[in-house]
Amino acid sequence: MKQEVALAKAEVTQSAKQAGKGAGFGAGAGVAAYMVAFFASIALWWWIGGLLGSNGDRSLGWSAVIVAILWAIIAAILAAMAKSSFNNVSGIRQTAETAKKIPDALKGEDH
Repeated sequence: MKQEVALAKAEVTQSAKQAGKGAGFGAGAGVAAYMVAFFASIALWWWIGGLLGSNGDRSLGWSAVIVAILWAIIAAILAAMAKSSFNNVSGIRQTAETAKKIPDALKGEDH
């Protein structure tokens, strides 16, 4: 039993280290993706402003509103997808059921 616990600890430690590395790389990728979206949004804003005409601040103002609306649509779609994913989380039913049987198994009962 002690060997199994030690093995489990070693496996969990190794998995946690790998998960930590993955989280760090994922965070870095997230920051990079944010920067890409930020600068692409600025470029789109100026491009749309140029298409709207040479009204100066007025055309840039309306193009900023258009870009903001596009981001609002993207945010709404992602929020709906997140809500759907969270609704599909089932928890740990099987593990909880097995854990309830452990005390009986230690006593020698089989239920």
